[in-house]
Amino acid sequence: MTVFKSLEALRQRPIGDQGPARAARKNSRKTMPIRRDNALFGEAMVEARDAGLKGENFYANPRNPPYWQRVEGATEKLLLRQSVADKLGKVNARASEAGLELFVFDAWRPRAVQAFFHDIWMPRELQRRDPGLNGAALIEEVERYWAAPSVDENSPAPHATGGAVDLTLKWKTGETLWMGSLFDDVTALANRDRFETLDAENFSFSDQEAQANRRLLHWLMTEEGFAGHPDEWWHFSWGDQMWAALSGAPHAHYGAGIAE
Repeated sequence: MTVFKSLEALRQRPIGDQGPARAARKNSRKTMPIRRDNALFGEAMVEARDAGLKGENFYANPRNPPYWQRVEGATEKLLLRQSVADKLGKVNARASEAGLELFVFDAWRPRAVQAFFHDIWMPRELQRRDPGLNGAALIEEVERYWAAPSVDENSPAPHATGGAVDLTLKWKTGETLWMGSLFDDVTALANRDRFETLDAENFSFSDQEAQANRRLLHWLMTEEGFAGHPDEWWHFSWGDQMWAALSGAPHAHYGAGIAE
């Protein structure tokens, strides 16, 4: 029996092909309705740490590679819808069986932060790497990772709803589990299924550990009803339009959330 005990089976369960999730996510903000006459639509947001979760807002301090700067407009808070926080509490309780807990990087996100990465940082970085990337192709690549900020109440960015959360797993006594990339490494290395398809010849011990840990995080979260972003191992949603599109729900519960 390993140190992970009852959770070892999740570390061995393949994540599966993320192609259908990528296709479903692509236009989810245009195709999935938000139902405003449901009890959850106006649900309050709560501070994740007040709900017993650990975390620190990644954009509110300069110890945040690859940026190494506090992002203008970032908040110190980690705000989530109450139902989302409750579900994360259940994931935490299950992770605790192996001495693990969730660590939150980001939750509700101010529009200024979303705009900075979508409009400035990510296009600039992509064009630094490929000066020929422009126009619609550039926007498509940016939006694989950074949703466009929106003032349209029918298509809020996922992190504007309070239903999206970026997180990882850590030992209660200290360090985070190895996931194979930095948080916010917005390249193919961050793809949820990155380590599912490597051939045996190139499959290092580091890759094997990243595969097992990504699987563990993925299944802990999805078995509690969350939907995982196919291109970001750390991003999960419940109740927003991406969640609806990926889970098969007929509508989203949440529109844009209001920070208090």
